[in-house]
Amino acid sequence: MRRPLRIATVGDNCIDRYLPPLNYALAGGNAVNVAVQLAMLGCESAYFGAIGADRDGRFLQDALKQTGVGLGGLIVNPSRPTAYTDIATEAGGERRFVFEEFGACADYRVPDLALAQLATYDHVHIGWLNDGGALKRQLHGLGVSVSQDLSVNNTPENLDPAALTIAFASADVANAEATGRALLARGAKLAVITLGAAGSLAMDGRSTVRAPAIPVDPVDTTGAGDSFIAGFLWSHLRGESLEAAMSCGAGQARATCLHLGGFPQTPLAMG
Repeated sequence: MRRPLRIATVGDNCIDRYLPPLNYALAGGNAVNVAVQLAMLGCESAYFGAIGADRDGRFLQDALKQTGVGLGGLIVNPSRPTAYTDIATEAGGERRFVFEEFGACADYRVPDLALAQLATYDHVHIGWLNDGGALKRQLHGLGVSVSQDLSVNNTPENLDPAALTIAFASADVANAEATGRALLARGAKLAVITLGAAGSLAMDGRSTVRAPAIPVDPVDTTGAGDSFIAGFLWSHLRGESLEAAMSCGAGQARATCLHLGGFPQTPLAMG
């Protein structure tokens, strides 16, 4: 029997705080959502990151404890709040991001002991991480398979794909192939581009594969891209074809659109 994949995720967590009239909060963040989705697929997954010593941090930690994700790498930073985003909902249901606080995530750096632990995993996925690209370079130097979602990072020093086994990014259809070629030219071994409702594209320098999204009438699209990443990683790291990995990612994304948040959870009522 094949042993479960061991995959760690590193970086962002976030409390999405939906302002009135919705008035509830959900736990998420790219690294958190990917870790939970991987656990749902049967991986031995673990999350490494930082929260504050506050109600939001306790809510996020409690939500994760229900999912089977390993939390040995979770740090509580008493001097910073848990990261959060205030979200307004427009009349047509569109979301508008009002305010973003990176909180404890902004100061988080992987401790030396945690780096040694990460080196034992089959793969490490990085979400938003403001470390100037240090972790992916360290892991690459240790021979660890590494991916990162570059679309959630927004400063040049964190966008270099040179150390990445898999570079995930988002683009519109017109720029998808150019985005993929640029990531490969800068050193990524595999570029996977998500295109929203238009599906996805993967390029490895030898072939280019396109896959459609799976139609869905969404309850909430939050975390759908993160779920795609988890599904793709689970399939690809098991040795399946790019087509199969993209199909698995699309299926995970569709399932996530059918519930609130990036993974099934009980929302926190906002007082």
